[in-house]
Formats: sequence, structure tokens, C-alpha cells
Amino acid sequence: MSSGSEPSRREFLTTAGIAVVGLSGAAAGHGWYSQHKQPRARVAVYKASSYRGPLARIIRDGLLNYPDVLRRARSGTVVLKPNIVEYHAGRAVNTNPAVVAAAIAAFRSVGARHIVVAEGPGHCRDTELLLEASDMDHAIASESADFVDLNLDAAQSVRLAANHTRLGELSLPETILGASLVVSIPKLKTHHWAGVTLSLKNMFGTIPGARYGWPKNVLHWHGIENSIVDINLAVQPGFAIIDGIEGMEGDGPIRGNTVRAGVLIMGDNLTAVDATATRVMGLSPEHVPYLRMMLDHGGTVSKTRIDHLGEPIRAVRQNFRVLDDFAVLKAPWKPRLNIRPE
Repeated sequence: MSSGSEPSRREFLTTAGIAVVGLSGAAAGHGWYSQHKQPRARVAVYKASSYRGPLARIIRDGLLNYPDVLRRARSGTVVLKPNIVEYHAGRAVNTNPAVVAAAIAAFRSVGARHIVVAEGPGHCRDTELLLEASDMDHAIASESADFVDLNLDAAQSVRLAANHTRLGELSLPETILGASLVVSIPKLKTHHWAGVTLSLKNMFGTIPGARYGWPKNVLHWHGIENSIVDINLAVQPGFAIIDGIEGMEGDGPIRGNTVRAGVLIMGDNLTAVDATATRVMGLSPEHVPYLRMMLDHGGTVSKTRIDHLGEPIRAVRQNFRVLDDFAVLKAPWKPRLNIRPE
């Protein structure tokens, strides 16, 4: 396979060493999952039945629960990072423009002075065409915000604190590095390589395609979980708003089927936000390798350590379909399970 082509799911799972047997979690029940080591987190879960609803008010209500996020938003530039991959009419591939417009309005209503929407699409190289086709350009213009293509933005090298990828450093766009607050605004989706793609995986789009290729294959071949963790430790996103009004199940992040989940999920601990979103999809976040890895870096996964604001998970839980490779995500988590080493 040529270096510029996209690896198949089976090739990727084999190369990355995360086939189904590995996803069962050989570390189950070990000390890394001790509940007392996970910081307490708060995640806001709100019902939102339609993209025509009062989304700006809902997001603003969520923001008011996080004073430190408000302080950072008022101190400089807020960068909103939606998930814009490809455009397919009728498929819930991208963050809906209505959610992005609502986020701009909500942050502006709490005192943010400069707001930038920024994305580096991993598939379509014509970002302008993608913005127009998805109507994202209209949403951004309607709220008088700026847009930056992170694939082409000037970049600087940042040393990797944990260096799980063994790359040593990553080139990050100056727009991201200069932000007082980076906000991940992904879609609620399953993923054919990572199991789920939410606020942490969404940070892949901060990495410039001009440096790492499409679809950021350099990072894929250094391990998708390793890359997710390294990117998030480098970028340090401070808030997440997951668009779950319509999500995607099955062969996500592009070819899956739409699920009308009717929910917005937000918070300042992105691992906890993603763990909550995974549970909303009817899946077990403890079986997602990169969420487990984030426990070593201040993340929270245990439901006993997450305080839910707004709706309880049981009120919004869905039953998202996953590919056979990730059937383990449907299995209940058993922290005391003893697994014999191979």
C-alpha cells in the first residue's frame, strides 16, 4: 500500500496491535483503574431534540457550571474546533453548523471577546468546498466569527510530555497555541478504528495535514491511541461540547447510520465527557484503550467519579450499533475480572 493511501480497518488493527483480543483490556482490575486515583469531574448532559431549538441557551447554561472555563474564555481567544471530515448529504458525518453557531453565540454571551472556528479536515483537502457544502461557512459568518484552516496554518514544534508515539514532538498550528481556550465540538459517533470518536479523538484535526498527510497517516501508523493521548496532552483542550442531537452508529466516522440521540454533552474534563458520551451510546468506556490511557494523565472514566448535571444517563441512553471488531464495547465492565496472561 502506498504511503499516501488510507489503510484498511483490518490492516490498521493488525499493525496497531489493538485487535479484538487486545481490546478486552488485559489490565482489567489492576490498580490503574482505582477509583480514588481518578479526579472527580462534572459533565453536563442536556436534552436537545432539534437543531432548531434554543441551542445557544443550552450551551450557555452548561458553561455557567464551569467558572474556570468562563475565566479563560474572557481572557483572550477562544478556538472552537468542530469535527468536519467529509460532506455526505443525509449522513450525520460533521458537527452540525447550528451547534457551532450556538457555541459562538454562547461564548460571546458570557464575555468572550475573540472567537475563532478552526479545523484541519483529515479527508477532504479542499476545506473551502467542504465549508460551503456543509453550510458551515454560513453559520460562522452569521455569528461574525473567523475561520482558520489548521491544515495550512503556520506551525511550531512542541515537545511531547509523555511521548507515547515516540515522535518526540508535534507540529501544532499557531492558532491553537495562541488560544486561551480550545473547545472541542465533535459529533457523537462510533469509529471503525478507535471504537468511538468524541472530544479527544476530535483533536486529530488540530494536526496540520500539510505536515502529516491525509488522513494524518503519520499519526495513524504510530498508534491511534498513542496519537490521541499525545495530541491532547500537547493541545490541552479546556472544554468539550458533543453534538449528539444526531449521532452516527456502525461504520463511523463517515459511512455509518444516523441515530437521533437528542442530546448535548459538555464539560471541562474531556476524558469524563467522552466516558459519559460512550455510556449514552450504550457502550462501556472502560473498554476504550485511549480512555484508559488518559487515566494516567488526569482523566476520569469511572461513573462513580463523574457528577452528572442536567439529565441522568438513563434518561438519554441509546443503543448504538458497533462493528464486529468492537463488539467488546457492548460488554459490561468487570473491574475484578482476572485475565490470564498469554
